[in-house]
Amino acid sequence: MIVGLSMRRWGLTATFAAVSLLAMAAVGTLLVLAIGNQAREYALDGAIRTARAYMTAGVVDVAPVDNLTGRAELRARERSEIQALADVPDDALIALRLWTVDSQLVFGTDSERGRFPDGLRLDEALAGQPAPAVVEVLGVDGRAEARNLSVYLPVADPKGDEAVGAVEVILDYTQTEETVQRAITLVAVLVVGGLGLLWLLLFRTVSNASRRLRHHATENARLALLDPLTSLPNRRLLSERIDRAVVAANRSGQSVALLLLDVDGFKEVNDTLGHDFGDKLLIEVATRVRAVARETDTVARLGGDEFAILMPTVAGVGEAAASAGRILAVFTESFTLGDMSLQVDASLGVALLPEHASDEMELLRLADVAMYAAKRAKLGFVVYTSEGDHHSAQRLTLIGDLRQALSAEDQLALCYQPKINLHTGRVAGFEALIRWRHPDHGPVSPGDFVPLAEQTGMIKELTDWVLDYAVRQLATWEREGATYPLDLAVNLSARNLHEGDLAKRVGHLLQSARVNPASLELEITESAIPADAGRAQEAMAELTELGVRLAIDDFGIGNTSIGQLRRVPLRTLKIDRSLVSPLTTDPGSVVLARAVIDLAHEFGLATVAEGVEDAETAAVLRDLDCDLAQGFLWSPAVPASDVDEMVARINAQADEVRTVTSGPSRRGLLPHSP
Repeated sequence: MIVGLSMRRWGLTATFAAVSLLAMAAVGTLLVLAIGNQAREYALDGAIRTARAYMTAGVVDVAPVDNLTGRAELRARERSEIQALADVPDDALIALRLWTVDSQLVFGTDSERGRFPDGLRLDEALAGQPAPAVVEVLGVDGRAEARNLSVYLPVADPKGDEAVGAVEVILDYTQTEETVQRAITLVAVLVVGGLGLLWLLLFRTVSNASRRLRHHATENARLALLDPLTSLPNRRLLSERIDRAVVAANRSGQSVALLLLDVDGFKEVNDTLGHDFGDKLLIEVATRVRAVARETDTVARLGGDEFAILMPTVAGVGEAAASAGRILAVFTESFTLGDMSLQVDASLGVALLPEHASDEMELLRLADVAMYAAKRAKLGFVVYTSEGDHHSAQRLTLIGDLRQALSAEDQLALCYQPKINLHTGRVAGFEALIRWRHPDHGPVSPGDFVPLAEQTGMIKELTDWVLDYAVRQLATWEREGATYPLDLAVNLSARNLHEGDLAKRVGHLLQSARVNPASLELEITESAIPADAGRAQEAMAELTELGVRLAIDDFGIGNTSIGQLRRVPLRTLKIDRSLVSPLTTDPGSVVLARAVIDLAHEFGLATVAEGVEDAETAAVLRDLDCDLAQGFLWSPAVPASDVDEMVARINAQADEVRTVTSGPSRRGLLPHSP
């Protein structure tokens, strides 16, 4: 805990300096103490060996053991020889004393000074162990003048193992002590110097490492908040700034605006020119948008080709919309990437707090909803409205309900709308249309749940369900001997064309039900073909090989070129209701419808008009040589159980319908009509 507090207070380098200095001081002290103790012990061992030598040479060999045991006085010759040892000049020996087991002094070269032994050390010597001790010699003034080493050595009886006395050898220890002290001082200097150098080396290493760590930490913190490609704030930093802006807005009562920008066609740039060009385009987009944003705004890159512009204070929707207009204006000028010049557009979604959202997450979501609305409608920018929110809580609930409906047996059903031969007025086939009766909310419009299935990826399951029921219905009609044409059209989604196993699944259904493939017609929305012409052609070719007929649905609202129509293996072209509805009121629509019908016939395609609701429109289409039509004029889509009755009614009225639709009132609308 203390180290952790120190690190927070001083930083890594200062903490290491303090802790390591204290640790090395402790290690150095212990090391010097250990070496000093070892040196002193070694000095004592040497002194003991010296004392033994003096004892052997000067006492044991000279004075017989009997002098200790019998307490006989030493002869004059023995005394003089022992005394001579103590009197040798410059020798370490200071005195020799002979002690009996009962502490009696037999002989001492300095007998006037030591009449009483050190009892404890004498006992140790008598027990067979040498007993050294350093003794200070005090002067007249009471100060230590010298340091002597007094060693008690046992004297053994040659006739036995027991000690019969002890020899006290007193040596001059002053010089030895000084030598030891000098050695310890030298060791201390070497230890302190060595540890000091080591500490400096470690300190420098840690200091450099700490500096690098701080640099990397600072850089990582910077990179964690910035987009590495454009150096704009990333999603994390944007989120933090939105959070602060929301808090400030709640206090001040001002509005916060968030603009989400998506670069249109960026995927094509990446796929066609490569990621290097795509990166250069993103960098240029970031530069231009940042140049027109206010200084207080935050321009961030969220990832891919998606950017965000946070306006922490705005006067209202008008100011945010004006900013969106300025941003879109930077896309009017082409982007120069190397030697290439590209023209790209952008889609912007605008949402405000508190006008639209109440918190950060909702603000992001609503701006995203508005941005996708702008992209779909190609409007440049869109300010969020609840009417255009396709991700509301109600729709999210509907997603779960649709999943349950796919596995239920009584919610989804197919209904069948007849296709009428305009020249005979009789039923020529049907289109299968899915219906959903929600257990709580009743009927749900296909315009609500089919796009939802496409957005969530459930369209594959929904299409499989429709195909399965449609093929089984064809098998039922064939088995029951239906007298009307077995021609059933089923709609495919654009996503279905990207499924590699579409033809395989359709073929399996037809084979299992034993249905003639020519009875099934698959309708593909015109807008699905330009999205991926190559894949669409491949999928269509596989379906055609099965014998299934193909049709383009809603023709007239997409961008299909004549060249694409020639390359796609079609049998039928369905004219969108937007071209059919104004035929009785707009001569220009008649011209356009005639051109579409003639073009289809030139390519050998049958034509079907959708959304016919009155006899006059049917008459115009018949005179334009349109082949088939469908609409409420004849019948809405009905359940399979009502098909027989519906067909009988329409066929019975065929003559009457032809009479109604061949009146002269519409002649003036047909250019060049006879």
